[in-house]
Amino acid sequence: MSYPYQIRSMEQYEMAYRVSVTHPDQFWAEVASHFQWKKKWEKVLEWNFREPKVEWFKGAKLNITENCIDRHLETMGEKPAIIWEPNNPEERVRVVTYNRLHKRVCQVAQMLKNNGVKKGDRVCIYMGMVPELVYAVLGCARIGAIHSVIFGGFSAQSIADRLEDANAEFIITCDGAYRGGKDIPLKSIIDDALIGNKKVKRVIVYTRTRTPVSMIKGRDVWWEDEMEHAETQVEKDGVVSFPAEEMDAEDPLFILYTSGSTGKPKGVVHSCAGYMVWTAYTFVNVFQYQPGDVHFCTADIGWITGHSYIVYGPLAAGGTSLMFEGIPTWPDAGRFWDIVDKHKVNILYTAPTAIRSLMGFGLEPLKGKRSFLTESVGDGW
Repeated sequence: MSYPYQIRSMEQYEMAYRVSVTHPDQFWAEVASHFQWKKKWEKVLEWNFREPKVEWFKGAKLNITENCIDRHLETMGEKPAIIWEPNNPEERVRVVTYNRLHKRVCQVAQMLKNNGVKKGDRVCIYMGMVPELVYAVLGCARIGAIHSVIFGGFSAQSIADRLEDANAEFIITCDGAYRGGKDIPLKSIIDDALIGNKKVKRVIVYTRTRTPVSMIKGRDVWWEDEMEHAETQVEKDGVVSFPAEEMDAEDPLFILYTSGSTGKPKGVVHSCAGYMVWTAYTFVNVFQYQPGDVHFCTADIGWITGHSYIVYGPLAAGGTSLMFEGIPTWPDAGRFWDIVDKHKVNILYTAPTAIRSLMGFGLEPLKGKRSFLTESVGDGW
């Protein structure tokens, strides 16, 4: 597999930059031609900054999950799509192939449908960094529901504010989450957030920490039970299928909340087509991703970086994305480098905040970490 839109030299970069500035429609049409569309666009870009109104690939129809999963199955079905490293280094690693990802996403899509979720509905996702979070995100996208992932560190009031603003009627959460040496009681926090809420119809709970939780009859259901039922519906004679909803290029894909200067959450809406093309293009070019590489983005999927460079970008490119449940300082400050060694990571994408934090521990945690000391640092530090 190769990427026709990948820039491999300064000369190619300069040429691509010139075309992108002088003929943006032509430039992005060429990039977009390498994706799977149900209907081609009528116009690449239409914009008006006065209203403001910007539309990409106007008139096009697609489903982003077909680009992230289905189109890879014939040639890369058994290739790892996600490598999951658990919080506890002694726990079993999970490797999710594109075939398995397809099956799980189809199951989640069916599970959502069984629980009354429809195209355009808002689904709040409040989970730890487990593969099921990716399944939930892509399952929503497959049926055209708008997902809104909330970082597992947010309080009940923060969740309540976001639920109200998004007008969310469905929630997917976990009983709890592991974060370093702590257990976070996610379901209990959701219960507190839902006090007085009259809109939420269903809460789907995935079992992770086996923390005791309260399940409200008629509202709360277990992920495992719902997925088992959905499996019998999407798999016939060994063939897994769930038709992807046809989406307009400008249909909302997800809402991601950020706090502005007032502290009130502000929902940023990303639509389907432009986001898909951009994340795949930037993933392949900024990281110079090569087929077979293992890409490790250390962000949480609750942030835009995690959406773009753990989930959508790598998967749209048919890449392998490493997903880490824990934190960089547990059980010690050498955890990132242990993961790099263990999984033969080629690309490590992290934040200045993490680097500054780790610098405070000095070089002691790096002793014996072959990949970091010999390949990253060398004699220059």
